[in-house]
Amino acid sequence: MAELVLPLEAVGLEAIAEVGGKNASLGEMIRQLSAQGVRVPGGFATTAAAYRHFIAAGGLQQQLHAILDLLDSHNIAQLQAAGAAARALLLAADLPADLEQAILNAYRQLGAPAVAVRSSATAEDLPDASFAGQQETYLNVEGEQALLAACRRCFASLFTDRAISYRQINGFDHFEVALSIGVQRMVRADQACSGVMFSIDTETGFRNAVLLTAAYGLGENVVQGAVNPDEYLIFKPTLEQGFAPIVSQRLGSKAIRMIYGEHGSTCNVDVPLEERNRFALSQADVLQLARWACLIERHYSERRGQPTPMDIEWGKDGISGELFILQARPETVESRRSATLLRSWHLEPHLAELLCSGRAIGASVNSGRARILRHPSEIQRFEPGDLLVTERTDPDWEPILKRASGVITNQGGRTCHAAIIAREMGITAIVGAGDATERIADGDTITASCCEGDQGRVYRGALPFRVDESDIGELPPTRTRILMNVGNPEEAFSQAAIPCDGVGLARLEFVIANHIRVHPMALLQPERLTDPAERQAIAQLTAGYTQPADYYVDLLAQGMARLAAAFYPRPVILRFSDFKSNEYAKLLGGSSFEPSEENPMIGWRGASRYYAAGFREAFALECRALKRVREQMGLSNVIPMVPFCRTPEEADRVLAEMAKAGLVRGENGLEVYVMCELPSNVIAAEAFAERFDGFSIGSNDLTQLSLGLDRDSALVADLFDERNAAVVELIRMAIRTAKRCGRKIGICGQAPSDHPEFAELLVREGIDSISLNPDAVLSTRLRVAAIEAQLAAANSEQPA
Repeated sequence: MAELVLPLEAVGLEAIAEVGGKNASLGEMIRQLSAQGVRVPGGFATTAAAYRHFIAAGGLQQQLHAILDLLDSHNIAQLQAAGAAARALLLAADLPADLEQAILNAYRQLGAPAVAVRSSATAEDLPDASFAGQQETYLNVEGEQALLAACRRCFASLFTDRAISYRQINGFDHFEVALSIGVQRMVRADQACSGVMFSIDTETGFRNAVLLTAAYGLGENVVQGAVNPDEYLIFKPTLEQGFAPIVSQRLGSKAIRMIYGEHGSTCNVDVPLEERNRFALSQADVLQLARWACLIERHYSERRGQPTPMDIEWGKDGISGELFILQARPETVESRRSATLLRSWHLEPHLAELLCSGRAIGASVNSGRARILRHPSEIQRFEPGDLLVTERTDPDWEPILKRASGVITNQGGRTCHAAIIAREMGITAIVGAGDATERIADGDTITASCCEGDQGRVYRGALPFRVDESDIGELPPTRTRILMNVGNPEEAFSQAAIPCDGVGLARLEFVIANHIRVHPMALLQPERLTDPAERQAIAQLTAGYTQPADYYVDLLAQGMARLAAAFYPRPVILRFSDFKSNEYAKLLGGSSFEPSEENPMIGWRGASRYYAAGFREAFALECRALKRVREQMGLSNVIPMVPFCRTPEEADRVLAEMAKAGLVRGENGLEVYVMCELPSNVIAAEAFAERFDGFSIGSNDLTQLSLGLDRDSALVADLFDERNAAVVELIRMAIRTAKRCGRKIGICGQAPSDHPEFAELLVREGIDSISLNPDAVLSTRLRVAAIEAQLAAANSEQPA
């Protein structure tokens, strides 16, 4: 007779048919990865043979056929009745004596500790079907009778309504699937923290990141979406080089903690405010877990012979302080997405009312009727195409989610149940919105948008949107590098899928205005603030930081790092801040530090700020952030660029300020570029070339200052044209001088995006790179390839 119980270390991926995907994976990691430091709690598994023995011994097969054979799982009443009948049948059956004894013997050999009892179906955790949450898990099970009762409940959970429905929809035969039970030592995460991580960015399919979530207590709250967890993004390539590349971290509310209750139960308790306001994990723990994610992904990829991003659950033991991997399964959505089909959603311009916001899942948009439900039993109120609005979801909600065009939840993070199932079903999802069920009216038409970065937004009404699809499988190479202009770091991972050679212009202003929101000098010299409301707002934003200025450096470094990581190892040209005084004044505290200028467009901006007494300290914060990104995170593909540098002497002053902050041109491979956007940059290009490694033509400002136009003035807007002969001649001069001096030169202004003929001019002049808005990259690459082919043909026809 086949084995009824096996120790986890005796099984591996070859035993999926015996012990299911979950248990096979645990055994695989214990056998193959423990030597590399990956810790997995020990335990044992019942086999598929044990389940079939249980069914046969109780004479249950024929009765299950009678319940399930004619079932229509789309008929909710039928589904609920069949599920209840099947579960009752298994719960009423006794475990065979030999199976019961085998389970108890293995439990005693384990030391009879408190254990987690997990279901592992033999069709579970496959690369093309996750079966996430279809069967039950029981935590903190202690004692022999409690263990046996949990095992019977696990067997019965093969026939939860959601599991029956999932199998029918995905074409799995109920009687071909067996259930294995995994019994593991409990990790005392109730006294520490736990969570979920993916070895891929789940929203964009970006494969070079680990997405890690963490909350206090047992991990069920994170999986079920009962808490808004902390969230981290770690960049894999430089992590494996020994750096500490946490490129993004977001503090979650973590309002409740699941702990052990009485008699083997669990319960939730409130988390004190002080703990909510700090991260659950140390940086060292974050990096350790991310390294394990890389090891696990590499091992599974080698076993399967193809890249295999992983979905991993982890816990930290509050007694020993050790980290453990609790589960690992192949990620089943982003990893199967076509690598050659680029799909993007765009909301048309609108003035709609914003109702609420949360974490965006994916990048889609959907409009429909909002239906607020408190419990899955309200399914009769839900029509196909409605948008589900609820507190949170668990697997019992899946029959409703199958009908939905989208889901919006008050609670949950990017690794919660609602997020995972929404990705699998291809519906729009916004999680962790806080008070969506209060702000959205039941029955109202709304639009759920996830196409605006990490933040998902819910608007009143049905807003117009479009979906663009591009096949990027066969694109011609070009001599001219095609770069991209990027503003929002939150969109960088998705934009990195657009075929380009790097980033020609990344603006820090977006990070400062949208994420930091505070004038840097207000953080450095808070005593100069006169408005009590501003003082209070800044104090709230910087709570948790020892020094207020650290808030500025931290968020700026994260923005820089996310941009650099998205395109690594391709170059990312990062322009230092170039706000004008009127724009800086709009930031919190800005009015206390900014002058009133008649024409700020040609006033105190760019390089002139960096060495000035009134801003030198603020520029040093930008340099600190960049130094952290390059040296601590290993993202050396960042190239800083100095904007609006009027004279070579001014360039010397800026480079000296950078050197004071530890950024010395030429050291550690540091290159520094300069914007070529003033006539003086062109005329004195040789002198600038001695001080900088490259130029980037800013066609907007170059046109403004060549033609004497204020580009903010509507009165002379009709005269603004980058194709003016004078501007074109200056661009020709800049390209030729840069070439003569052996310096790289590109263009990052608007002109090539707006005017195809302008791109042709630049290619004919031999420019090194053209940086474009994302929506113009593909078409311009095709155009540039055609131009280069024409030039090559023309040159080949000329006599030698």
